[in-house]
Amino acid sequence: MAIWLTAGLWGLLGASSLLLGAAVAFVFTMPRYVTAGIMSFGCGVLISAVAYDLLEDGYQEGGIWPIIAGAIAGSAAYALSDWAISREGARSRKRSGDQQVNAGEGGGLAIAIGSLRDGIPESIVLGLGLLSGKGISIAMLAAIFLSNFPEGLSSALGMRAAGRSVTYIFGLWSAITILSGAAAALGAAFLGAAAPQVVATVSAVAAGALLTMVVNTMVPEAVEGEQKLAGVLVVVGLLAAFALSNVGET
Repeated sequence: MAIWLTAGLWGLLGASSLLLGAAVAFVFTMPRYVTAGIMSFGCGVLISAVAYDLLEDGYQEGGIWPIIAGAIAGSAAYALSDWAISREGARSRKRSGDQQVNAGEGGGLAIAIGSLRDGIPESIVLGLGLLSGKGISIAMLAAIFLSNFPEGLSSALGMRAAGRSVTYIFGLWSAITILSGAAAALGAAFLGAAAPQVVATVSAVAAGALLTMVVNTMVPEAVEGEQKLAGVLVVVGLLAAFALSNVGET
């Protein structure tokens, strides 16, 4: 199977938790501390995956300056777009409390747009992992899956409260999931013959964007929803991802 197609399928899998979260919103009433706990664990997994699977590997391939330039550019771009989208109601896109219900129709749509924006660097990262020859990063895949779940939950609840139909909500999330898979496929297809410095820079851009996402959207929900165990769960998630990244290397 072509690498770009494989990358697309992995991208679909990582984004599929958006649909899972939306389904949970219609079937179960999940306590906030549960989703906040998932978010806390996901923070640790994502931090570890970004640090070791993106920044460290990118440094080994392209040197320090592509990493510095790419990470700063990715962080700045994400922060600017996050500010713009948050003004439209997407600030609560990873939240599972009353904020997302109060977002209403506009907020729910803004959350969906924000989720698509979050998913682009995530999906490209999966494709880059295949190009490196190391195969898919299980730690990165787990981080993406865990971080997407509350977004699907939040947006579905917001749009459901605004009176949107089940068909509309799941159609929207299905489209975002497909686009995320396409981003992974395109990333692998267009960067397959790129120089190591270019791949390292793209990895660093994604890393900067993802770390900024963790601080701007994931950490606030993790701490607010699970104050007592948030730090512990972050550490557990980081160690779990670190272990997954190093299985078979020792």
